This record gives sequence, structure tokens and C-alpha cells, in this order.
Amino acid sequence: MNARWKQRPAQSTWGDFGPDDQLGRLNLLTAQKVLEGVAEVKTGQTFCLSLPLDLPGGTAMNPRRPPPQLNATRRGEHANMTYPLSRDNPLLTDVICDDTVTLALQYSTQWDSLAHMGQWFDVNGNGEPEMVFYNGYKANVDIVGETDYRGGCGCDHGSHLGAKKLGIENVAQHGMQGRAVMIDIKRHFGTERFAFGYQHLQQILQADGIEVRQGDMVCFRTGMDEAILAMQGEPDMTFLNSHFAGLDGSDEQLRNWIVESGVVALIADNPAVEILPARPMNDDFYPSHPLHDLCLFRLGVYLGELMLLSPLADWLAQHQRHAFLLTAPPLRLPGAVGSPATPVATV
Repeated sequence: MNARWKQRPAQSTWGDFGPDDQLGRLNLLTAQKVLEGVAEVKTGQTFCLSLPLDLPGGTAMNPRRPPPQLNATRRGEHANMTYPLSRDNPLLTDVICDDTVTLALQYSTQWDSLAHMGQWFDVNGNGEPEMVFYNGYKANVDIVGETDYRGGCGCDHGSHLGAKKLGIENVAQHGMQGRAVMIDIKRHFGTERFAFGYQHLQQILQADGIEVRQGDMVCFRTGMDEAILAMQGEPDMTFLNSHFAGLDGSDEQLRNWIVESGVVALIADNPAVEILPARPMNDDFYPSHPLHDLCLFRLGVYLGELMLLSPLADWLAQHQRHAFLLTAPPLRLPGAVGSPATPVATV
């Protein structure tokens, strides 16, 4: 019996990869899957799948995530930017530039780690839900902030320790590279806002002849990336919120497909992969982000958000292809619950 839980959620992989697993479905991204990705490389052409890190711009998309702030490091009391070492020694010819950044880790193109979102769940089967994350790792035991919210307390108890378990560094150490496929929603359905469900998915898979295999990463192009780029750091949220598809995390058939397909990651050019606000899962207690609940909390499937997919999707369509090698490591930053990414697709 697992030391952290006596019962696991429905449609979950808790314990399937070992009692102390922190990788989830990333366990299925094996050396063979890397070779499958490499086998999709025909031309050697590469595509950068990251937006500029200062986009979408401002805080309109998420008021809790400010854009990155660049500053110079300090050389004593001086800014260490275009600093001539001749100030220290007139014989030296070097001019030094060195900088630092204050960064919200999930501001732009990003990965969600499995520590990004947990749920209230009765892991002990005693009728008392606890705040837990994938594989039963616990709030304020394994993922620790400066405030303890258990029991309704909201008590400050020290410094921010972060994700002692399930942190993004586990993904970086394992490697996020393998076979990926493109689901081009814009090409088939346009840029109107709608909840993309299982029937829509099947329509595209059949029309484009796409084979999704266990261990794949699946990309969903909606066209929002093109709109964000065109807005040049001043996002029009009225427009963005009234256009572009998102996955219907409450669609039971789509959820079952994610469970049965064995996919490792779902990736989109929008800020959540799923459409929000979502339809409630039931009339009782339910997650605000049902796809995050299924993927991060239950299955250990990773979510990649705000990726730049449109140029790649257009190229693939022109060449009647859908699969490619995706190399998308996060920062190896211990304790972080998310990370910027600069993915590269090789076709």
C-alpha cells in the first residue's frame, strides 16, 4: 500500500510507475520514442516554437504574472552593463555586459509541472479530503509555500520552499524530446471560439490521416499565437477571449481518449490548452480547470501553453505531414512548478 494514499482518483496513473514516481506519463517518453521522433526528421529544417518571452505583454492575460524585467548585475555600486574594465585598470580593453531577470515562470511559452495544480481529494478513504497533487504528494509537506492553507488556517509559517516533489527539474533531467503530432484546429475550423471536443478531434485525425501513438506529444494549433504576435505586446483581451478554440476538458469522450491514448503532453498556442471558463463536471464539487485536473493531477500528463505553433503547422500542411521531432526542455530549476521553454521542432 502506498504510504501517501490508500485510494487513488478515477482515471489516474497513481502508483503505475512506482510508489514514489514523480514523472507520470513522462515515463512513456522512452529512448524508443526519441528514435521515433528522430525518424520523423526528413529535411533537417527547424522551427522555434516559443513566443518572445516578453509576450503576450502587460498583465491583461494574467494579473498575477508580470512580464519579465531585465536589469544589469552590479559591480559594486555601478551597473555592470557596457562597463569598461579600463575604469579599474587603464590597460584593459574589455567592455562587460551582464544582466539579471525577474521572471514569472509561466508568463509566456511554458510548461506546467505536475506540481502546478492539485485537488482536494480523500486519499485515505476516511471522508476527509486533503490538498494533494499527482501520486498523492501533499500540500505543505511536499509542495510548500510560505502560507499553510490546510484546515482553513492561512497561517504564515516561513519561507517559500517550492515543490520539493514533482518540481519541473524532474522533467528537465529526464528530457522532453520525442515524437510529436500537430492537430491543426485553425485549418479545419477557423478561429472562432468554441470548445474543442472528441468529435472535432476525430474529424481532424481522420481527415489528415494522423496516427497518435502512446508516448507522443500532441500539439493543438488554434491561431491565437499569430494574434498575440500581431498585437505586439498590447494584448486585446476582448478579441482573444472571444476567438480561438480550447479543449473541452469536460467532454467525457475526450477525457477517455486522453486516458487511453497514452499521450505524454498536450500543447497549445493558447494560455491554458483548455477553454475557460469550463463547463462544471457535475452539480457538486468540481475543478475549475477540468483538463488540468485530468492531466496534471490524475494522469501525470504535461501541459505546454502559449507555444508558437502556426508557422510549423502551416509548413506541415503544405508538405502533407503531421509528425515531427520535438525538443522542449524546461529550465532545470529545482522546486519550480512551471518553466519557460524554448522548444524546437525538427522536420
